[in-house]
Amino acid sequence: MAAAAAPAQPHVPVLLRALLEAVAPVTGTWLDGTFGAGGYTRGLLEAGADRVIAVDRDPLAFEMAQDWAADYGDRLIMQHGVFSRMDEYAQDLDGVVLDLGVSSMQLDRAERGFSFMKEGPLDMRMSQQGPSAADLVNTAEEAELADILYLYGEERASRRIARAIVRAREVEPIGTTLRLAEIVESCLPRAKPGQSHPATRSFQALRIAVNDEFGELFRGLMAAERALRPGGKLAVVSFHSIEDRMVKRFLQSRAGQTGRGSRHGPEIEHADPQFLLRPRKAIAPDPQELAENPRARSARLRVAVRTEAPAGTVDPREIGMPQPKEAPKGRGR
Repeated sequence: MAAAAAPAQPHVPVLLRALLEAVAPVTGTWLDGTFGAGGYTRGLLEAGADRVIAVDRDPLAFEMAQDWAADYGDRLIMQHGVFSRMDEYAQDLDGVVLDLGVSSMQLDRAERGFSFMKEGPLDMRMSQQGPSAADLVNTAEEAELADILYLYGEERASRRIARAIVRAREVEPIGTTLRLAEIVESCLPRAKPGQSHPATRSFQALRIAVNDEFGELFRGLMAAERALRPGGKLAVVSFHSIEDRMVKRFLQSRAGQTGRGSRHGPEIEHADPQFLLRPRKAIAPDPQELAENPRARSARLRVAVRTEAPAGTVDPREIGMPQPKEAPKGRGR
């Protein structure tokens, strides 16, 4: 098998076994919208996919795959880009896989600026292009920073941290990861044993904002609806509660399971569903996976099958996509 000769992976694909079981049999052409270190792509190819189109916005992902990608020949097509444009890259797909969030290969490289545990430039750009996290923290208005921290990171001390960031940048621009982590830590109680680092939520929020991750997810789900053939499968692995909520509500909406309205009012007519949920609920990691890979603790897998109904549109607010202008005004003090 081609994968047997591949070097050890720096990133362990979460819920891969569960995903392959949920979408079996794996045949035809699949699109892996978050290629990363290639774990899902290799899993799909070894499970029987005829071809996998691997998409990633980070050019580093394809550089790291050069040692093993050729083993799969023309069965593996690497496409630099974003998964929200997947319907431009391919049509009539048999399956789409999305593994959301940041990959360990990005976190482990201090020069990429994703980690608050390592000194590096405050970057966080997955594509290595466009405005960086340093640009955001040094130019955004205090209210905008507070909204981002609260809505994207669910940080209750968002306003306090935003004020501290603005005060600090007035003295000197914030340019490194450890400097930002220090500012955030100064606003919060010291973490107790077993608790996450105080800067976790703030770094997560800024990364999501810099890369427009929620907007990309919303557009990507709509693109998958357009790109999948009838009977094609959509599998999404999420680690963030907001992302999982967006995926859940999107699939419920497209499966016609958004409720029937008031029992006193007229019955709401639902159009033919674009997806069928398979299974109906999210799949969580089993004890074996948790023992093998603690990173899987917060992961959730949702799977749905495309129907013959024509693709449509969804309002992002209907699926719980955070809207910064709607940030609560009485929180984060």
